[in-house]
Amino acid sequence: IYFKFVPSLIVATASFCAFEKRLATPKRGVVRLLHASRFEAYLRCPSHLGDAECHHISQLTQHSSLNVKMTSTNENDDRSESLPRPEVPTTVIQQPQQPPDHDDHSGSGIDRDYNGAFEGPEKTLEVMFRQIASSTAPLPSDGNGRVGLRRLDRSGLDRICLRARCTILSSIHNQYLDAYVLSESSLFVYPYMLVLKTCGTTTLLRCIAVLIQLGKSVGLEIDWVGYSRKNFNFPGDQSFPHESFHQELDYLYSHRNLCERLDGNGYTLGPVTSDHWFVFVADQTIRAKNLDIDTDRVLNIMMFDINETIAELFTYDEYEKFEGETKKDETARISKLQTTKSGIDSLCPGAEIDPRAFEPCGYSMNAILFRSYSTIHITPESGSSYASFETNQRVKSYHALINNVVRTFRPKRFVMTLMADEGGLEQMAINPIQCSSSNQEAIFTAAPATPKNKSKGVYRRRECASINVEDDCCCLMGNWVLEEEPVISTGDGGGAANLRLGMARGMSVS
Repeated sequence: IYFKFVPSLIVATASFCAFEKRLATPKRGVVRLLHASRFEAYLRCPSHLGDAECHHISQLTQHSSLNVKMTSTNENDDRSESLPRPEVPTTVIQQPQQPPDHDDHSGSGIDRDYNGAFEGPEKTLEVMFRQIASSTAPLPSDGNGRVGLRRLDRSGLDRICLRARCTILSSIHNQYLDAYVLSESSLFVYPYMLVLKTCGTTTLLRCIAVLIQLGKSVGLEIDWVGYSRKNFNFPGDQSFPHESFHQELDYLYSHRNLCERLDGNGYTLGPVTSDHWFVFVADQTIRAKNLDIDTDRVLNIMMFDINETIAELFTYDEYEKFEGETKKDETARISKLQTTKSGIDSLCPGAEIDPRAFEPCGYSMNAILFRSYSTIHITPESGSSYASFETNQRVKSYHALINNVVRTFRPKRFVMTLMADEGGLEQMAINPIQCSSSNQEAIFTAAPATPKNKSKGVYRRRECASINVEDDCCCLMGNWVLEEEPVISTGDGGGAANLRLGMARGMSVS
């Protein structure tokens, strides 16, 4: 018995050790169980359900007792997105920081429970397309005359958003573009360009393979890719592939077998010990003879610690509820009230506005005017309050617009970025980021002095950085901090002039 039992025990022990070693070092295709207690059930709402039913299901999702989370350790499996997939339902309910789409590539990050703080600064992906080189026939159009990416149906757009862990809430359209308010930020679709902005713990880059495939389905291939984001406030909350900028770059490069035009470069602007901006650009553009189309530019203002009185305007329960009013009508009414009370409507005169109020707090807005868009996103939580304003308007001077934006939200500090073609910079009379600090244009006013308030708030620039990337893309970033300055009377009895104390700061490049 002894000689029969001991060899079997030795073999079993060795097998168990080998199995344990394989678990400790996961390889391709191995699925791990991670912190099951941190995961909640993810549910889909069938398209036949109404808003009330979907809202009810969303509430059940947030209180689900299911506690299982499975994640794949194979980072390259996302490339399988090039294969056909089942059609995604057109109605998907997800709230900020909910669990991801339950597929085999949910990432290695751990979703934290909502604690009143939210990652406001957005990740931004801009992809430009061109007609497939081998195709000579003109692009077909749908019944409404839309071509290119605008021919994508709702199921295709939902599929993009599902990979990024967000969902479409509303939309507006004109003859040039389609604008969608998302559960986390915004989506803009042009015939040959798509801009996707997502905040929180979304997985924006995971939609790259889907974009490549959907572009081919409408006769387009990638021409230019730009990805950018500010450094995170809560980097430990992010999921794969956004746990670090190096991981994001590796993930983009892993798709080069699907599209060789993703062979770009990554850059960091600004001091790594303070606010800085990560940028990836892959530029394979065939420059057009018509230089007018090579004058694109995007201005983004990221504002932190916004005024508390302003922040309170974006708390849903601050507004009166009416008996008999549907949830949809209530949300629409409160969204409009938040837009007008805060003065947001005056920032986009003449534009069509699509606002959205969130519960318990938060706000998003898209505005379109001809070929340009403007978008605002606000997370008013105390301790991490944040508001952003982005636009691709082509104007000669952004100074008045910037002043109006910062006066609306009155943040304690803000970071401003500008991404533009060289042709776009040449069209601007004043560069809002690189102008000399001795110039009045370099300092933005928070609020004018009044008889009751004998101080004038001004924003002084602390850091500035710029770089030219790829062919002719220019990236610029600056950091401004609010400073209070007392009003000095000139002795004429009325204080006719307000003088700034202290010398203007010089520009420092980091």
